[in-house]
Amino acid sequence: MRLGIVIYSNDPETVWNAFRFGVFSIKQNDSVEVFLLGKGVEIESIHDERFNVTEQVTSFSEAGGTIYACGSCLKSRNSEGSEVCPLSTMADLHRIVSECDKVLTF
Repeated sequence: MRLGIVIYSNDPETVWNAFRFGVFSIKQNDSVEVFLLGKGVEIESIHDERFNVTEQVTSFSEAGGTIYACGSCLKSRNSEGSEVCPLSTMADLHRIVSECDKVLTF
């Protein structure tokens, strides 16, 4: 199955669970793409003792998941994107929504 996950939160537990689910889904042989939107593009600045977002993001990427980040949302936060949050467009989000079998939002 092709799974799209849209993350619109910077809440540590929410983001941690979204990526944890993404890792689990990849291990079930699903193809998973994550699109970061709004506050979701702030994932690199999330630091929480209980919910290690960085570890889950790394596990997701290493497992073969793909991450996109809204370019306008990044720019509004004076960020140019990064390897973890690559500058992407609404066209990328539209493709994910159009092509994936299921789309979840967090």
